[in-house]
Amino acid sequence: MARIPAPPPEPQDNPDIYVGLEQPEAERRARQSGWSTVRALPPGAIITMEYQAGRLNFEVADGVVRRAWKG
Repeated sequence: MARIPAPPPEPQDNPDIYVGLEQPEAERRARQSGWSTVRALPPGAIITMEYQAGRLNFEVADGVVRRAWKG
């Protein structure tokens, strides 16, 4: 039976450090920190809730990150 691969390690920064930043700056910093996927969403967007290692989600309103979370 084949082994299930382990997910790559995630950056250990706190997603709250991106709240209040303008979207382009937050995305740039997140990618520099090692996040493989950065997803920007409008407030109230309907999204799937599966956890994806290495993904950082931003809720963006008026060009500013209002909320950030892993997965």
